[in-house]
Amino acid sequence: MSSDTTETAVDAAGYFAAGFTAIRSNVEQALTGKPLAVRLALTCLFAGGHLLVEDVPGVGKTTLAKAIAASVDAGWHRIQFTPDLLPSDITGTMVYDQRQGTFEFRPGPVFAHIVLADEINRASPKTQSALLEVMEERQVTVEGRSHLVPTPFLVVATQNPVDLEGTYRLPEAQLDRFLLRIAVGYPDVAAERDVLLGRARTGGAPVLRPVAKVEQVRWMIEYVSRVHVGDAVAEYVARVAEATRSHPGLRLGLSPRGSLAMVRAAQAWAAGEGRGFVTPDDVRAVAEPVAAHRLLLDPQAEIEGQTSAGILRELLTAVPAPVPAAVR
Repeated sequence: MSSDTTETAVDAAGYFAAGFTAIRSNVEQALTGKPLAVRLALTCLFAGGHLLVEDVPGVGKTTLAKAIAASVDAGWHRIQFTPDLLPSDITGTMVYDQRQGTFEFRPGPVFAHIVLADEINRASPKTQSALLEVMEERQVTVEGRSHLVPTPFLVVATQNPVDLEGTYRLPEAQLDRFLLRIAVGYPDVAAERDVLLGRARTGGAPVLRPVAKVEQVRWMIEYVSRVHVGDAVAEYVARVAEATRSHPGLRLGLSPRGSLAMVRAAQAWAAGEGRGFVTPDDVRAVAEPVAAHRLLLDPQAEIEGQTSAGILRELLTAVPAPVPAAVR
């Protein structure tokens, strides 16, 4: 590799890290004391995936999604999922134009760079399925015609796992569309004190201003695909995936799509560190939010109190990781 190429790669890595830090710092103004949740959410954005935030009410799920949207100078829409929501309320519908005497497509709120699907599990399965195509293929098909959504395109969905009355569980095919599933969690005492004092002084949430252009975000997503993944790291991910498929406590192991998701998220995590290559530590950092919701427990393991996240952590420790010299 020439010195000019090396310098260019270093400059690109530094530019990405600076942009990542600027957006992360901006989002953390709204979500105090949750640096890991913020970093994972931005990792999902720059990996080109979709994010599911699953937690109890009032911990900042919607705040996180809105803060990401406010930090990027891009279009965003919020969809409040309710039992009476129809698929066409999300994707759009054909409308008759009396002046032209023809039907034309009127885009729905899914046509935005960032879409907040609030309480996604409160809509019917038919309505939930309206997101399947657009989340995977970045397009909506209506009356046999395909309509592309803007790029970048990120769906941030929230759901409350405690209040299950009037909800519809997301099927495995829908869960698999989300690159990461995270929880925000309760803040510690110091962080909650800062939130209380801040809101008492200002009377409301901080107003965030964009710190990145949509073109910059588009470049950052493209850059992530150029972060180097060595043969040893790829084999490590493949062996972890193989171990999940043969584990007696799991009825469904990690699919090749899940393995690809783990690598892509690890690339974005490494880029956020300012590195141009992936290490086993990057894989371990993103493994649980990427893979845990893709694994199905065996009924006996569920009775015994095991969790998919716990089994995954065991396997990450049991599968030998490559030595540092082999990852570049």
